[in-house]
Order: sequence, then structure tokens, then C-alpha cells
Amino acid sequence: MHGPVLPGWLLVALCAATGSYCLLRLRSGSPPARTAAGGEAVMGFGMAAMAVPAAFLSPPPWMLTGYAVIFGGAALRALWLARGGAHHLHHAVGSLAMVYMALAMTPGAGGGAHEVHAAGGVPLLTGVLLLYFAGYVLSTGVRLLPTAGGGGPVAAVSWSARPELTLACRLSMGIAMLAMLVTV
Repeated sequence: MHGPVLPGWLLVALCAATGSYCLLRLRSGSPPARTAAGGEAVMGFGMAAMAVPAAFLSPPPWMLTGYAVIFGGAALRALWLARGGAHHLHHAVGSLAMVYMALAMTPGAGGGAHEVHAAGGVPLLTGVLLLYFAGYVLSTGVRLLPTAGGGGPVAAVSWSARPELTLACRLSMGIAMLAMLVTV
């Protein structure tokens, strides 16, 4: 990832922690919830790998191509799974955004991913993805706000199966995606 080193490492830590929590979610819940957790774990660890600051490790072109292939496969899988739930469409958009960023980071891309610019100089696709993820972050954040009448007792639930932690995990990855898109 291009940009300052400290925020890059913080992004690596956030994405790796999120991916680790998603791995824990694989142990509980229904099969559809485990499928979503698996996809989110792949996304979290993939984002952590791509967020390593370029000043520390500049990935070779074959690795960036590998990221594009892996996330392209994840996007196809998410599109296939979208038949059973709309949340998988978000996974597809996220995976395709990762493909876009991997291709944009490839040396010799020469701005190929950046040829169509909006009026302000931001690549059009980057702008669309920024708007999508900003909306996703805001809508997910709103769902984490406490409700007016929701002060009742909380049932004893394993911390790996708490819905608010799942939302916080998704919010973290959405914020991380925004940070990564800004550096493209």
C-alpha cells in the first residue's frame, strides 16, 4: 500500500484482527453465517496482506497478480452465493475492489486503471467505490447505535457469536477499505 508507514501498519493490524475474529465465527452459527464468516476472514487477511506498507515490502508483480486472481475467484464465489442472500453482493463488490486495487498497484500499469478520471482528478471507479463503502460504513455504524427501548437483559452468548461484534467487524473492514481506496 502506498502512503505513510504507521497508518499502513495500523491497517495491517486492524485487518488481521478482523480476519482472526471471522475465523472464530466459523465455529458457531448456522451454515450461511459460517459461509459469510469464511468470506470475511479471507477478505480481512487479504486486506492485511495488501496493506503492508510499500516502504517495508514492495510486492513483486506476480504477487499482485496472485491477489487479483484470488480476489477474482472470491468475487465469483460471492456472486454465486448471492442467490441465497444479498449480503454476498457486498462481498462481491469488496472482492472486486480488491482486484481493482491489486491491478492499480501493479508496476507498469501506467495509470491503466486510472485512465477515466472524474472532474476532480480522482479515478471514476475509485470515486464510485469510495461512495459505496462510505455509504456501507455509515449504514453499518447506524445499526450499531443503541436503540431507545433495547435496555433489557442480554442472554449469555459466546463472544464469537455476538451480532454486534459481527457488525463491528464489518464496519472495521469497510473503514479499512476506504483507507486503502484513498491510497490508490
